[in-house]
Amino acid sequence: MTTTVGVIADTHCPEFLERLPARVPVAFRNAQLILHAGDVDGRSTLEELSQIAPVHAVRGDHDRDLGDLAATRELTVEGVRIVLVHGNRSRWIEEPQTLLWTLSLGFFRPHGGLPRSLRRRFPDADVIVYGHTHRPDIQRVDGALLFNPGGVHQWNPVSARRRLKQKPGWFEWCWLQVARHLVRYEAPTVGVLVIDADGIMPRIIGL
Repeated sequence: MTTTVGVIADTHCPEFLERLPARVPVAFRNAQLILHAGDVDGRSTLEELSQIAPVHAVRGDHDRDLGDLAATRELTVEGVRIVLVHGNRSRWIEEPQTLLWTLSLGFFRPHGGLPRSLRRRFPDADVIVYGHTHRPDIQRVDGALLFNPGGVHQWNPVSARRRLKQKPGWFEWCWLQVARHLVRYEAPTVGVLVIDADGIMPRIIGL
């Protein structure tokens, strides 16, 4: 039997996006299950995804209004042990690295050690699905697949202008932070995991 799992993260909808891009249902048209790796933002996003397939979601650091979501979830699909987690670490790690990321205008990458950190945290997982970085990533660490589908919301000139009109706070959304996002930004993406008797086939899909 083959199971297709849609994987999505960092939608920030409707916080930064009014609604999910129209290509999300197209990307997940064959999915029997959807995993959301946090920073959902609104329950309407989960409701929209549930029209495609059953959804499992975890809480991200921007999900203050979704306190009923667990920080991690574990499930088994076709005998494969999957851990779903957002990936944000303590403020003592995140905030200094975010500052360096901002001051370097995006050339310093703050999440380089995150996959290995997650592997240490979940030693029994076959697959660890995470988000938070807004960057797609597929790698194996000590025998486990670490899979980040990237972010649906991405900073670009249009989204930055929209955010600045919302009267952002002085530190995180200062001009230097905006400049960091505009110097280097990613395209929006989601992911798919195809799981069958032969193994796991991960794929990143651009939106």
